[in-house]
Amino acid sequence: MYIVAMIPAALAALLHVYIFVLESVLWTGPRARRVFGTTEQEALATRSMALNQGFYNLFLAIITVVGVVFLGAGSSDVGAALVLAGTGSMLAAAVVLAVTSPDKRRAAATQGLFPLLAVIAVLVAITG
Repeated sequence: MYIVAMIPAALAALLHVYIFVLESVLWTGPRARRVFGTTEQEALATRSMALNQGFYNLFLAIITVVGVVFLGAGSSDVGAALVLAGTGSMLAAAVVLAVTSPDKRRAAATQGLFPLLAVIAVLVAITG
């Protein structure tokens, strides 16, 4: 059953690496400004905050990928704990975004879908 959890967990990690690149590498460029709906002035003013936030997303992706690797290697206890820590945090961040910024609920749903599926699959695997 853990194989079912590994797929959305890996997809969640990939999405969060993409978010890292947008926030920490491309923040002031036209693509990131278009994705996040910021002006050039806003992007310049928030550059350091975005850099920090991007690395937060990268670290969650790394935790999740390491968990997927442990699950794939058959170490289900460690793998499940790491996948739950990474994707659970991603899911919690998506909920916070949806609650605090109703205009960003679509982004929150995009950010939280794969983590939600991974969390559910891991919990089913643990209890099943």
